[in-house]
Amino acid sequence: MSAPERIPPRSVTAAELLTIGELKVRGRIREASNAALFCTVANDGQEASCVYKPVAGERPLWDFPDGTLAGREVAAYEVSEATGWGLVPPTVLRDGPYGEGMCQLWIDVHAEAELLALVDAEEPEPGWKAIGFAEVGEGRTALLVHADDERLRRLAVLDAVINNADRKGGHLLPTADGRLYGIDHGVAFNVENKLRTLLWGWAGEPLTLEAVEVLKRLKKTLSDGGELAVRLAGLLTTAEIDATRARVEALLTSGRHPEPSGEWPAIPWPPV
Repeated sequence: MSAPERIPPRSVTAAELLTIGELKVRGRIREASNAALFCTVANDGQEASCVYKPVAGERPLWDFPDGTLAGREVAAYEVSEATGWGLVPPTVLRDGPYGEGMCQLWIDVHAEAELLALVDAEEPEPGWKAIGFAEVGEGRTALLVHADDERLRRLAVLDAVINNADRKGGHLLPTADGRLYGIDHGVAFNVENKLRTLLWGWAGEPLTLEAVEVLKRLKKTLSDGGELAVRLAGLLTTAEIDATRARVEALLTSGRHPEPSGEWPAIPWPPV
């Protein structure tokens, strides 16, 4: 599928275009577990590619209310924007050919960027962080590692805030201009601790000063009447927003990246 000219990610124009543009389905993304459609969106001579996930195509889950995944994806974008890190592509909730759904700007991936690897070693090399050992067949194991990359570290903080239950390698989108985006946040914001991610390399380590400042801003904007709290009100329940506030407070109190709780599988499967 050929992609039309891109609108710069995170721009206001991109979000507006996703909201008001004419949405046309061009194909289906078959790798997705829920209905995900490759589309174009156009308005007044501007056009961009996007992903449209209609609520009607969401698969029911035992631990998330039916019909809420699209709203959670938009909520993740709103929190990302509030951090100032811009880690989630512009994402809106809108009507489309198959009813209301999530619409997200398409991101072209720079395939040469290596963020994850399996290595035949007991310890990671400099520039890498250990995730854990994985079976690779015939009784052999290898060490799964991720890059010691500040972009990934920011994403690890965002995932802790939104309680992301499915941060797989395939959800990491590096771009040719050096940016990194995270996608597929439908299973986030649960009131119970569901954090499940590949980005455990900093577990237990002190948060960066930058992250602490970002969390302080999130605390303020998530307070009652705060701008982010207002934006999330139409996307999440009151209990889920309260739980998000509590996670931010817990991160600020500990001053450290969270560690696996032991109450929930820490690494998603399959990891990619």
